[in-house]
Amino acid sequence: MKSILFFLLGLALSLSGQDQNIIQPERIESTVQKSNLNRIVFLDKVIPMENLKETDFMNRITFQDDKDFDVRVFMDNSLVNYLHRLDPSLSVDELLQKGNYQFTFYVDGKLIYRENLNPGAGKADAKTSKTTFRIPFISSTSEDSWGRYLWTRFYLANEGIDVLGPGNHILTIEIRPYLEAPTLQTGKVIAKGEINLVVQQKEIPEQLISIQKIKPGSGWEISKDKFDTDKIRLLNRKIAENRFKDITSIIVIKNGKLLIEEYFNGSGRDSLQDTRSVGKSFASALTGIAIRDGYLRSEYQHLNEFYNLKRFKNYSSEKDHVTIKSLLTMSSGFEGNDDFPDSPGNEENMYPTDNWIHFALDLPVALHKNWSYFTAGVVLTGDILEQSVPEGLEKYAHKKLFQPLGIERYKWSYTPQKKPSLAGGLRMRSLDFAKFGQLYQNKGLWNGNTILDKDWIKKSFHNYFPDHDNFDGYGYLFWRKVYRTSNRIFETYQSSGNGGNKVIMCTEIPVVIVITAKAYNKPYAHSQADKIVQEYLLPAIDKP
Repeated sequence: MKSILFFLLGLALSLSGQDQNIIQPERIESTVQKSNLNRIVFLDKVIPMENLKETDFMNRITFQDDKDFDVRVFMDNSLVNYLHRLDPSLSVDELLQKGNYQFTFYVDGKLIYRENLNPGAGKADAKTSKTTFRIPFISSTSEDSWGRYLWTRFYLANEGIDVLGPGNHILTIEIRPYLEAPTLQTGKVIAKGEINLVVQQKEIPEQLISIQKIKPGSGWEISKDKFDTDKIRLLNRKIAENRFKDITSIIVIKNGKLLIEEYFNGSGRDSLQDTRSVGKSFASALTGIAIRDGYLRSEYQHLNEFYNLKRFKNYSSEKDHVTIKSLLTMSSGFEGNDDFPDSPGNEENMYPTDNWIHFALDLPVALHKNWSYFTAGVVLTGDILEQSVPEGLEKYAHKKLFQPLGIERYKWSYTPQKKPSLAGGLRMRSLDFAKFGQLYQNKGLWNGNTILDKDWIKKSFHNYFPDHDNFDGYGYLFWRKVYRTSNRIFETYQSSGNGGNKVIMCTEIPVVIVITAKAYNKPYAHSQADKIVQEYLLPAIDKP
């Protein structure tokens, strides 16, 4: 009698669970999965599900960032059904458009990182019917997956690499369903697992840790100021251990003198560094010079002074009112946002075209002109300069900016019309990028000559977006960034480019910092550069 009651109760619970489903999940046939429901298990090799045995599960792994670190997730239902329980009113398609998995990473019991996986991550059929999936966090064959980028964001961009220092650590991961409809809802934990990670201290040769001696012929007077050498040695160790990845140079100028000059990963003093969008700030400088020379009246001139806008697609009177200033502050209102792949004016849509100016001018303009990162707008700025200055932009830049600064070796990127592209890609030596930064520190003076008006620099280093949620501010193609050390707060304005490239000008101390790197399109690129500045360089050099 008792066994019949248990059977009926189990049947009722089963039917109740089925009633909550919006779609029928796959049947759970695997005995391994049945024995490990709602678990995350860890593997040190790639094993197909049909070959997986419990003896393959790892409780302890010696962590190496070039070896397989694989996980398998076992659930008792499919993701879309978990999401359905959060909002039964939504269809399957709506659930998949508004929700996915939430991952939470703990190290030694401390919450380190939480991420709501982008709804587009993962295949739709895997989220509708599958009850198990694999994540290759680290792949010895460089297998591409959303899991690889998730791990990179945890490990390199959000403190994972710091808390997983040499020694033994317990890594715990929890997975929940989340739904943004419209406010964030999260469900209960649907899978959890932990692994003992053993992180070994790498043996690094002393020559890679020691502070590099500044060689003669830099073109800079060498500073005699003291700095915390232990901090810089620790920074060098982390670069050598590949804990800070793809760094190619670090330059520090203090009081107009060269304090630190370091090169890494095969780079050197004569290397032309590809700093990508750092070059956008040169568009700002050249616009200021052209205004000072009288070739432009002001940054308040409108686009219709330079183009017959009615000849281009999507004409509206709003387009007539776009100013040079709005291009410099990324607030022109053009339907272009490089942060969103679906934006019609995204830079990746521009590059394949045969005329980038026409591409930009063909875009519609919105009524509400909010900030959005719009590379094509900087290309327009370059074309306005090309039209306005004598002998064209390339010769003008050489005569008015590079030559006065003593910058002899540099390389432009070009538009399809063979004109200098101010979108980015200007290459030069790290020490020459430092000259550009020092020019702004000097309030536009170089060797007693005025290259930039100090009022233009004041405008360039003004925050036009003080209430923006996602960054500290933006000027005339310069980012405002605030760093916080244990002792004080440092306001900076900086040129910033893909890969973690920076030319940083401190506003309250006489310091210029250049960081060059090749972490192109990597999620950790800018966060690691900021960490280098905030946790190593500023504390090391901020000495009386």
